[in-house]
Amino acid sequence: MTSTTNDSAGGDRAALRFVKGHGTQNDFVIVTDPEAQIDLTTPLVAALCDRHRGIGGDGLLRVVRSGSLVERGVLDALPSGVSPEDWFMDYRNADGSVAEMCGNGVRVFAHHLRASGLVATDEFTVGSRAGARPVVVHSHDSVHADVTVQMGPVRTDGESMVRIGDDVYRGLMIDVGNPHLACVVPDLTAADLAQVDFTDGVMLEDDAFPHGANVELVTPAGDPDADGRLPAAMRVFERGVGETRSCGTGLVAAGAAVLASRGESAGTLCITVPGGRVEVGVGADGAYLRGPSRLVADGELRPGWADLDD
Repeated sequence: MTSTTNDSAGGDRAALRFVKGHGTQNDFVIVTDPEAQIDLTTPLVAALCDRHRGIGGDGLLRVVRSGSLVERGVLDALPSGVSPEDWFMDYRNADGSVAEMCGNGVRVFAHHLRASGLVATDEFTVGSRAGARPVVVHSHDSVHADVTVQMGPVRTDGESMVRIGDDVYRGLMIDVGNPHLACVVPDLTAADLAQVDFTDGVMLEDDAFPHGANVELVTPAGDPDADGRLPAAMRVFERGVGETRSCGTGLVAAGAAVLASRGESAGTLCITVPGGRVEVGVGADGAYLRGPSRLVADGELRPGWADLDD
């Protein structure tokens, strides 16, 4: 599915086609634009992701050839491990800001590539601003898929704190291609976690996160399941979005923090978020994320749909 050139407000020059999908209810608007012809301005992306005036989503995934982004000046250079012919996940947060990486987004992106015939194999590389992300599509149809994404290295950068309402939580500063504060809260139960109020947002330490970060609250691990995976539960507040039903990079950060709280650096976890469950593996060679993807709709936006003066 292709798109033609649009102006920065959603345009009266052409209709814009889209697909809507989600990974554990972390949802995205997907726009296929191989040659990077669409000017993804902040107002356009924010309007598309708005649940009242647009399609609605936690973010936007542009499907584009990596080399085209360099040719158009969107990227200064190709990120590590990414070739010009790789499909690139040009990810934008719901507020229109650019983000380095989105783990749930990569699964949905890979599913779309496979289901639409843009790739013909089950193993391939997705480009991102955080570098190359190898994926395996274990199964897929036009709606459902099971996808594993290699998430790359996990780096811990010390500790910090966050204020949520009247409560302060300490956690690990973790980089998974984008910044996180993952807080494993002692004695926190899944029921307690569900009661945390994110209404007023989160307040991070500015010197620790000058550009903001995603924040995860996580329960301590329970006993391993029959497959040896440690169970835990997580909620997340995403930079540039707010609370979401799931966050792929946040799941990896949470998994690393849970393992660190146990004095471990490697292991496999099954983490429950409001949108479902995802398997996370963390090891010396990096992390992986395995979970579902759903493609729920496709359609065409009418010219002039995002006139910003309305």
